[in-house]
Amino acid sequence: MKRVPFQTLSDQLYRVLASVGFADERALLCARLFAENQRDGVYSHGLNRFPGFVEGLRNKKIDFHAMPEKTESFGALERWNGKMGVGLVNAQCCMQRAMALAEAHGIGCVGLSNTNHWMRGGTYALQAAEAGYIGICWTNTTTLMPPWGSTEKKIGNNPMALAVPRTEGHILLDMAMSQYSNGKLEVLKLQGKQLPLPGGYDSDGNLTLEPGEILDSERPLPVGYWKGSGLALVLDAMAAIISGGQSTHNIAQQDSEYAVSQVYIAIDATRLMGQAALDEMVAAILADFHTAKPLDENEGVRYPGEGMLRTRRESLEKGVSVDEKQWQALLEMHTMP
Repeated sequence: MKRVPFQTLSDQLYRVLASVGFADERALLCARLFAENQRDGVYSHGLNRFPGFVEGLRNKKIDFHAMPEKTESFGALERWNGKMGVGLVNAQCCMQRAMALAEAHGIGCVGLSNTNHWMRGGTYALQAAEAGYIGICWTNTTTLMPPWGSTEKKIGNNPMALAVPRTEGHILLDMAMSQYSNGKLEVLKLQGKQLPLPGGYDSDGNLTLEPGEILDSERPLPVGYWKGSGLALVLDAMAAIISGGQSTHNIAQQDSEYAVSQVYIAIDATRLMGQAALDEMVAAILADFHTAKPLDENEGVRYPGEGMLRTRRESLEKGVSVDEKQWQALLEMHTMP
């Protein structure tokens, strides 16, 4: 691993996007978001996913000319059509719209259909938290794991993110419904590392710590076993209902994962109690949480998002950590076809 300045990373990402014709403020946003994922230690959705994103732009599977469009409105609830545009741009737009609805109604909800991969779901929950809102969002996917009690893939890992605003650093829970996301498995396989806990089954049906074996068997383990399996199904149903878009079983009938359905919710937390009172309440919750005796005295217990904030500070001080092969591959990506 090596370290590069955040702005250098962002500039290189934008350079590549511009080389395929995507060269406006939306491209700058995408470059920044990919760089922020890498900065925050979410390597599964930083440089690891960028080449695939660029290929989607190049082969026109992602229409970077398209912009999302509102199709229906029901007070604090709206439906938007992503028109197969850039998933990161659509997501940013719809969370912004959810916040505008929350400004008017106290809560806002936007269902988004026909969109592409949003990369890191926590980005958009944090977007809401930065503006003082509680942010909640989730997406469905193609079939990526078997439901509990089966070996046949039927449900998505349907990532969900929730953020609570806090002046000293937001609480962020960003999770897939599988114990480890496919992106995390890919990164650990690339690094030659095992999982800290079993994350799925090998081809013989045995629980394993080897990410490559799980990717080969296509049998990741749902979080909470049957509970995660059930939650994945419910999130898929809610995303399809609220957005009016496709559900996981529809997406699985395509040649690849696209036209997914997503939900964005913003709650005006500061209007409910004011920033000072909110900070005081959250601080008390976290102070009590940190009194839990850790199993490892060197690690301590961490609230969701605490490790990310630590990695972010280190990245901004020392430079963003990048895999040397992925960094070199980025530098060599150029020229419009």
